Amino acid sequence: MSPPPLLEVRTVSRRFGGVNAVDGVSLVIERGSVHGLVGENGAGKSTLSKIIGGVISPDGGEILVDGRPVHFHSPRDALAEGIATIAQEIALVPALSVADNVLLGIEPTVGGFLRGNDLRRQFEALNDHTGFLLRARDRVGDLRTAEKQKVEILRAIARDARLILMDEPSAALTRDETDRLLGIIRELASSGTSIVLVSHYLEEVLAVSDHVTVMRNGKLVRTGAAADETPETLVAAMIGRELSLTFPSKRPPPADAPVVLEARGLTRKGALDDVSVTVRRGEIVGLAGLVGSGRSELARAIFGADRLDTGEVLVAGEPVRLRHPGQAVRAGIGMLPESRKDQGLIMRLSVRENTTLAHLEEFTTGGFVRRQGERRRTQELVQELDVRTPSTETSVVRLSGGNQQKVLFAKWLLHRPAVLLADEPTRGVDVGAKRQIHELIIRLAGEGTAVLLISSEIEEVLGLAHRVVVMRRGAVVSEFAGDEISEETVMNAAFSAVAPAGEAA
Repeated sequence: MSPPPLLEVRTVSRRFGGVNAVDGVSLVIERGSVHGLVGENGAGKSTLSKIIGGVISPDGGEILVDGRPVHFHSPRDALAEGIATIAQEIALVPALSVADNVLLGIEPTVGGFLRGNDLRRQFEALNDHTGFLLRARDRVGDLRTAEKQKVEILRAIARDARLILMDEPSAALTRDETDRLLGIIRELASSGTSIVLVSHYLEEVLAVSDHVTVMRNGKLVRTGAAADETPETLVAAMIGRELSLTFPSKRPPPADAPVVLEARGLTRKGALDDVSVTVRRGEIVGLAGLVGSGRSELARAIFGADRLDTGEVLVAGEPVRLRHPGQAVRAGIGMLPESRKDQGLIMRLSVRENTTLAHLEEFTTGGFVRRQGERRRTQELVQELDVRTPSTETSVVRLSGGNQQKVLFAKWLLHRPAVLLADEPTRGVDVGAKRQIHELIIRLAGEGTAVLLISSEIEEVLGLAHRVVVMRRGAVVSEFAGDEISEETVMNAAFSAVAPAGEAA
């Protein structure tokens, strides 16, 4: 008789309040296979992976490992069965080093004492195998999001898991790093490790998966061979209708459109090197470059979140003092940060509170907040942006990623900003919400907002931007407009070995 599958999920369900997050789902994960799990935000795929990984318990149904019923009360219980999780919400110990985080709980010891040299050797072997180029002694709390994601991946690999649940593992990685990750996934599967890949990047799912399961509204729509699917068929199954995967049409700004945002010679030691950028009224300027090229640092400096050593920022020709973000907001600058959970939203506060927080003085009289006007304006924005929430009083932590991102947009659309800095505006959102966000960005530009767009997805930059500025090592190295904009020209500039002006090669 053939052995039972590695893992089987039978009619598993999980409710949160009145919502069926997972509704009677059955699934089989074969040994040494890559199983893609796709769906819109709120479809239930992350909840299902958390049930399999022991993060949350099901309300009904059962899970079998090697044909045996199991009951997980924690991720440790799942790990004991060889199931490791790489969560979308990074869970590392910020004060510890990279190597300590990777091998936490499985450190080499003798007589209860840590063998530091062995720990570093084990870490370097993993690091060399993946090609992630992490430094063992770096403090995790000082790392960028992409590097933290790599630490999570190494930690799962280090535990020799039989099944690894990966929830959006490539969301913070560059294309080159993503290709390397996909290669690692193939190697793991060929060596017998099973992978459940939860991702919004459908091309990546199809590139490595043996089977793909589509979920919608907590239910399983279908499971089939990845070879029989295309991004278009998956999208149609995910949302119940066909949806164009092309970018909405964009209108170039008038030739005489005035410059709204001007950054002159922005310099910050170790981050920015004499950066100058302009954005005209109604223009979308894409910032392209590798992780660490200085794109996010530029946006933070323009927003007043990071202090500059030299340089100045002008809005509509007027210099702006930028000692803190409040001054940028008053000057008409809004910012969607790279991480909505860490920098953009207060997750435990309601949709209403997050929406009005940056402009609370508008609803305040004599030190008291006028709740009725606050609720009315928030409800208008919720309807305008199609934020799917039970109420404006619902905590944003209970919303899907796409709807959280829409709340972040609502925060800055309370007053239409003259300048919008959008750093990874569609990271971690499903294809339906991504399309809505693309249309919103183009609409805002059409209404006159100057948009500075940062995205690690080169297709997003090419599809939305009227002009593309390429950064590398904290400096602007190239600029393209019109017919000059192509994937080849932008990527060549980003990876170019030619040093920026004023920098030794």
